[in-house]
Amino acid sequence: MIRILSVRLLQAIFVMVAVTAIAFLMFRFVGDPVATMVREGASQAEKDALRVALGLDRPLLIQYLEFVGRALHGNLGTSFRYQEPVASLLLTRLPATLELVMVATFLSLFIGIPMGIVCALKPNGFLSRLIQSLTLVGISMPTFVTGLLLILVFAVTLRWLPSSGRGELVDLGFWKTGFLTASGLKSLILPSITLALFQLTLIMRLVRSEMIDVLSSDYVRFAFARGLPRRYIYGRLALRNALMPVVTVTGLQIGQLIAFAIVTETVFQWPGMGLLFTNAVGYPDIPVLAAYLLFVGFLFVLINMIVDMLYAFIDPRLRTK
Repeated sequence: MIRILSVRLLQAIFVMVAVTAIAFLMFRFVGDPVATMVREGASQAEKDALRVALGLDRPLLIQYLEFVGRALHGNLGTSFRYQEPVASLLLTRLPATLELVMVATFLSLFIGIPMGIVCALKPNGFLSRLIQSLTLVGISMPTFVTGLLLILVFAVTLRWLPSSGRGELVDLGFWKTGFLTASGLKSLILPSITLALFQLTLIMRLVRSEMIDVLSSDYVRFAFARGLPRRYIYGRLALRNALMPVVTVTGLQIGQLIAFAIVTETVFQWPGMGLLFTNAVGYPDIPVLAAYLLFVGFLFVLINMIVDMLYAFIDPRLRTK
């Protein structure tokens, strides 16, 4: 177990080094921030002075080394647009994105796993075919189309739920949450459903496939032959072994939900990191763009390590390695 974690840690360090290089180089070609920040009709001398102040006149390698050094100390630079530290901007928007992702993940697991079990136990039944047909439609529809349809039905036509924003928030000092207010919970419903649909479908189909494979294995047939209770066979033997790939996919999907919540946050004007990234692209706010990519890469690495540790709890055989 210690050897596996050591290898994963070395891989994580290598990945983060690569991510910092990509984050730094990629957005150097988005556009010239000086042209956006200077006043209209500014002279070349004013543009050059601003370029020197931003450190954009230095060699690319020096800029990269300074970027890595600042990142190691938690300093991700200053936003060109907001003139605030990028780290504080991300931390301010982080609660909104994490709450959205947490609710979407809970919905996908809470609904997707039971649906997958139902489809596996009776694969040719009417309910199984209906569920698979509905999920096929859900996974085929683009996220922004799903979001707009939900807004049209539940916000515009029925007027049951808000179409944008986080609603009323409660400031806990280190966290502003909408979980503690009625309007905050209502505001979460539509964007979280929109974000959860793809993951829900993926988890349902994965659980169905794994459960069918496990139920056809020899040890499950032997358990039936011994007359063990069906609840024990389905819950302890079949489902537990089928959850290994679900843990992997769910862990990776959490990182993807954070990274690709951009569309959902833009449609619902959800004030999270995705909307901050969208606004930064149009400016262009290079420090925000690079810091966002670096932060998402770090989350992927962290989640992968957590998933590896969860394996040891699900599969005892890994504890001896």
